[in-house]
Amino acid sequence: MKEKFIKSTLILMIGGVITKILGMVCKVILSRYLKTDGIGIYMMILPSFILFVNLASFGFPVSISKLVSQGDKNNKKLIFTSTIFVMLINILLMIFILIFSKTLALKLLHSEKCLISLMSIAFVIPFTSISSLLRSYFFGREKMLPHIISNIVEDLVRILLLLILIYKFNYLEIKYQVALVILSNIICEIISIIVLFLFLPKNFVITKKDIYPSRLYLKESLSISVPTTLTRLVSSVCYFLEPIILTNTLILVGYSNQYIVYEYGIINGYSLPIILLPSFFTLALSQALLPNISKEYNNGNVKSVKRKVKLSIFFSLIIGISFTIILELFPEQILLLLYKTNKGAKYIRILAPVCLFQYIQSPLSAVLDATGMSKENFISNTVGVLIRLIFLPLFSLLKIGLFGYILSTSLNIVVVTYLNYKQVKRKLK
Repeated sequence: MKEKFIKSTLILMIGGVITKILGMVCKVILSRYLKTDGIGIYMMILPSFILFVNLASFGFPVSISKLVSQGDKNNKKLIFTSTIFVMLINILLMIFILIFSKTLALKLLHSEKCLISLMSIAFVIPFTSISSLLRSYFFGREKMLPHIISNIVEDLVRILLLLILIYKFNYLEIKYQVALVILSNIICEIISIIVLFLFLPKNFVITKKDIYPSRLYLKESLSISVPTTLTRLVSSVCYFLEPIILTNTLILVGYSNQYIVYEYGIINGYSLPIILLPSFFTLALSQALLPNISKEYNNGNVKSVKRKVKLSIFFSLIIGISFTIILELFPEQILLLLYKTNKGAKYIRILAPVCLFQYIQSPLSAVLDATGMSKENFISNTVGVLIRLIFLPLFSLLKIGLFGYILSTSLNIVVVTYLNYKQVKRKLK
């Protein structure tokens, strides 16, 4: 079991490095294609994109991963049952987005340029849902290679599509360019789904019996997915509300909408992607921890669980501290190298040390989900979100520009990580 965990983690880490590099290439191309104004629009609608993607999958990827890892289910029936339910949610969500995107763009985000991009999200979410369900099956089987290969192929396709957009459609208005970037995810997800299908075992033959949904499987899946969805929903709702609260509060104290979009785009388009580069490592640990710790905890092997949790935190901090030192010393040089700008260096210097807590947050959340404490994970995230949403307008009223956003984000990271750590320590005591 230990060897399998280490092997899974190493595969995910190596793949994570490759996909992170490809992801950075995508972001560099994207920033140069859309430029600062386009990045600002893209970052304003990104919270809505993430919210709808999380709602669309409804936490079923986590439940499938956990249930498949137990090894006592008909995996084909489990996946079909989950897919039918998730697709029904997707249809309702698509209708909702198409009806209310105009209200969201004009009344809440105060930008007509966001409208067509928001509508584009509706056509992307079914493909992201199917892709995430298939990935979760392989995670449950502790087979990480299909996930890594599909991610690499998906990113290569995304880079190719961005280059085509730059070459063929750079004459379009910026709002249409952003919408095309959103819609390009459809092709990327389809390619990813095809790659994942190629890795399905040869004995994965679907019969009529497998197609019929199971109420028992649906009930078990929902018992895991509902608290998981609520946790992600709370975070996504916070992320969704952030630009709305931020924009309205800063306009109230005298800042222009153009300044807000510009600085918000710098933070989320330049500063945060660089700060969160080590997250590929913590994500790899989290994905490997969930099925592995779920098995070991169910078998009563608490000592092994404790050891893996300590190792995960230790390695996350070692990588995080090393990277933070580099960022504190050379933020301008790194920004110039990647984005041909030094804008965002002041934000990096403040956020980089705080994100050391962020690096250990993902493994702790995975442990809570694996040990049946999804409810506690939800509570921690809810407390963090409430603190973030309360302090965001309060800090913004101080007329310190986007530093109010930086401070509220930092407070959220520290609080959630601390609460998760306390819950894990109590559970494994």
